[in-house]
Amino acid sequence: MTYTIEKITTLIGARRFGHRDANIAFLLTDSRSLCFPEETLFFALKSERNDGHHYIADLYRRGVRNFVVERVPQNYETDFPEANFLKVTGTLEALQRLAERHRDEYNIPIVGITGSNGKTVVKEWLYQLVSPDMVVTRSPRSYNSQIGVPLSVWLLKEDTQVGIFEAGISQPGEMAALQELVQPTIGVLTNIGSSHQENFSSQEEKCKEKLRLFHEAEVIVYCMDDELVQRCVSEFDFKAASLAWSTRNEQAPMYVQAHVDGAQTTIDYIFKGQVKGRYTIPFIDSASIENSIVSATLALQLGITPEALALRMPKLEPVAMRLEVKEGQHGCTLINDSYNSDIKSLDIALDFMTRRPDHKGRRRTLVLSDIYQSGQSAERLYAEVSKLAVERGVEKFIGIGPELTEHAELIKVSEKFFFKTVAGFLQSEVFNSLRDEVILIKGARSFGFDQITEYLVRKVHETILEVNLNAVVDNLNYYRDMMRPGTKLVCMIKADAYGAGSVEIAKTLQDHQVDYLAVAVADEGVTLRKNGITSNIMIMNPEMSAFKTMFDYDLEPEVYSFRLLDALVKAAEKEGITDYPVHIKLDTGMHRLGFDPEHDMEQLINRLKRQNAVIPRSVFSHFVGSDDDGFDDFSAKQFELFDKGSQQLQQAFDHKILRHIDNSAGIEHFPGRQLDMCRLGLGLYGINSRNNQTIHTVSALKTTILQLREVPAGDSIGYSRRTILERDSLIAAIPIGYADGLNRRLGNRRGYCLVNGQRAPYVGNICMDVCMIDVTGIDCHEGDTVEIFGPQLPVTVLSDLLETIPYEVMTGISTRVRRVYYQD
Repeated sequence: MTYTIEKITTLIGARRFGHRDANIAFLLTDSRSLCFPEETLFFALKSERNDGHHYIADLYRRGVRNFVVERVPQNYETDFPEANFLKVTGTLEALQRLAERHRDEYNIPIVGITGSNGKTVVKEWLYQLVSPDMVVTRSPRSYNSQIGVPLSVWLLKEDTQVGIFEAGISQPGEMAALQELVQPTIGVLTNIGSSHQENFSSQEEKCKEKLRLFHEAEVIVYCMDDELVQRCVSEFDFKAASLAWSTRNEQAPMYVQAHVDGAQTTIDYIFKGQVKGRYTIPFIDSASIENSIVSATLALQLGITPEALALRMPKLEPVAMRLEVKEGQHGCTLINDSYNSDIKSLDIALDFMTRRPDHKGRRRTLVLSDIYQSGQSAERLYAEVSKLAVERGVEKFIGIGPELTEHAELIKVSEKFFFKTVAGFLQSEVFNSLRDEVILIKGARSFGFDQITEYLVRKVHETILEVNLNAVVDNLNYYRDMMRPGTKLVCMIKADAYGAGSVEIAKTLQDHQVDYLAVAVADEGVTLRKNGITSNIMIMNPEMSAFKTMFDYDLEPEVYSFRLLDALVKAAEKEGITDYPVHIKLDTGMHRLGFDPEHDMEQLINRLKRQNAVIPRSVFSHFVGSDDDGFDDFSAKQFELFDKGSQQLQQAFDHKILRHIDNSAGIEHFPGRQLDMCRLGLGLYGINSRNNQTIHTVSALKTTILQLREVPAGDSIGYSRRTILERDSLIAAIPIGYADGLNRRLGNRRGYCLVNGQRAPYVGNICMDVCMIDVTGIDCHEGDTVEIFGPQLPVTVLSDLLETIPYEVMTGISTRVRRVYYQD
């Protein structure tokens, strides 16, 4: 619907300056969102931080000719000769008044949704349920503020059959204006939470303020099981009929029972005491269940049949609450908005793309699916799509779907391509040739648009940890060759397999018949079990709160104190468990954890013999310095203590108790002390702790060059100007920082990485997500690989520079760094 400028002047009670004829179809409050200047009316809103009047000259230059202002520009007749200025006392109030008068033109069901959480989800799910049968106008995204609501209401068109609008408040007194704007016939209160509570004296005050939205509603939907909400509703003198839902009260207008089964939930309901039905949703969280109940209640009230509801509910799509921006391959930026597809959300997404500061010098590309349930003919719909794309500066259009393909001639973007399926696009040269573009991916998930994002991101220039599983096996066999036949082996995969990823490493070790795996805590063991690991798993640092978990997942704890032993026995007896295997730890000199082999053995044996809940499977200790010949005498004393204590324990039991004390260095340095079992840790990951040399490289931390920049001598690099360049330099930015595990002490030329095999020192302070390197004199380009550590730059080089051990560097790699596993 369009309004003449004369009509709008009357509706908002403005004084008009200027005499240009105009028809208004679009309202604008943010100059950055301008799309159709000829038919736009700009409201110069004022806030604490900004004043829309400052943007009038720029908007006039860009083609806008109609403005609502609180002050008319001086010399407006000469500076803006073709403009109309509508002067009002308050521009926000004028915006709201215009939207209110527009709302008065429609005698249709209007759903007004408020609450602390779930407003947007209920709105979007109700749209998904109702739109196949009706033309729906709804709030774009979370347009629920004093500005967003009038802009949403303005979207009502002649053919709209249902309106769905959110209304949000942050302080007392705000809802009255929104009520006059929305004038809901059906009111919805999702719930009352803690958001914006600082502005209200109590939850009750906030609840009552939200309920003011329903002052003249015909029906109110809310949860009667919420005592606060029920009390507040009962205290209001509403004219509206109650359409409350409940899981407790069978007399409720909407009585429901939810049953979670695996990855889905089934809801049985009785609507208004007569209509019985059932539907299933692909969600199991309580918030989604509640939101589905509200959505179902509304859909049934709007006339959707139980049969249609049952068909549509399982297809509900999760609601993405914001556009996702990701860095893509070959210099592209991806804007992912693939959770729905309609004309208004397309406009918002295009607006978002246009505003991005990183589009300069790069083409704007739109990847769009067919748009369903628009209420328009295909010809009209895709002509409007084309107009939006052209106005927003789209230079490449990629349409996917049979409808777009059929109506390709309607798209007036100069460079355009069409594919009937996502698969066809992914296999095309068009996909492979995407370079230096800002790409908006906009389409319904039913088309599989998530595949497009996945493939583009998968090839993104990112920081990764490459893990060579063949090298793990080679290192395993390197130490097995040193071991006496029949000696068992424990492989340490704690700390996520020293940063390499415990699940894949465990699968490899299980395939090669290691006797035991060892992790630090029970949760690590549970992860392995859930990923198909059936090998024996030892828990090196058991927590008393995790006993039940260990029993449930067959995880064998070490026992290092009488307190832990007593608690474990009590927990096992409570579960009716007998002969649960444990591993007894003796402290022979580390003085970290363990029983004293000289003073505790008699008491330990007595306690173990007096119960049958647990049984010692092994007894072990740690060498303090098997990697250093200088500690050989101390190691000998340790072994003497361990040998005596472990023999004493063995003599007390008839069954075989495995004895182990050799670690990676001990396997090589003390072959005579390998006993029944050895523990392989750092050596498994390719570091010989005896000489700090690499055996077979397992992990390689790599990233790529994001940007190259020439920086003159005398300029500084990074925060705090810690590096001052002594020569004109070529500086590369790479996407890795201390949040990824790159130690800040490597900055300011203390450490280096490799670019095309050549050393590139870190310059400036290392930042959280990015750091800079000096690549002067190195033949390199943006997108080239950078090795942080790996085959050419051993991790021990970094640990030596940092005066630490390789363990710290390897285990410090953040989980946000993607692990990529391969076999030669």
